Amino acid sequence: MRGGLRYALAFVGAAAVGHVATILLAPQVIMHIAMNRLSGDGDDVNVFRFADRTTAASRQIVRPSPDLAYASCVYDLSAGPILVDVPPSPDKGYVSVSVFAANTDNVAVMDSLRSPEGIRFILQQERKLVHPGDLPVIYTPTERGIILDRRLAPTQAEFDWADKARRGDRCAPVG
Repeated sequence: MRGGLRYALAFVGAAAVGHVATILLAPQVIMHIAMNRLSGDGDDVNVFRFADRTTAASRQIVRPSPDLAYASCVYDLSAGPILVDVPPSPDKGYVSVSVFAANTDNVAVMDSLRSPEGIRFILQQERKLVHPGDLPVIYTPTERGIILDRRLAPTQAEFDWADKARRGDRCAPVG
């Protein structure tokens, strides 16, 4: 085999391995970093944490919207399912709750348009026993992940109202 062809094949092989490794590892690495930041290096798991009002300096993970009030819960289902309870904002203000698995998959999105009285569900890992009860069950493919609560709050007064409401968020083991 000629030297030039050998180097070309080695380059293509290295590029293919690098591409596949990036596709497989990047989501887990990104979520691991995000979960550590949002949980205070693992100190606050299965509880909601509340971000301050967004300013030009707010950049904990990505570019946040200054019109939203954020709360997040890093979940760990190793001890069983958790109950997530997100009360509505005053005056039917818009609320959106998203559940992300540890591989960045968005496994569920709920909002106040479909659940004006608040969002409440059981979160449990796939292939585990179904939690008995009347609440909806959201299944996630991974044991850990992030729940994100976003509330419309474009003014300081609306942020104050949304902040008061989001303080009622719960993300805790069932039982």
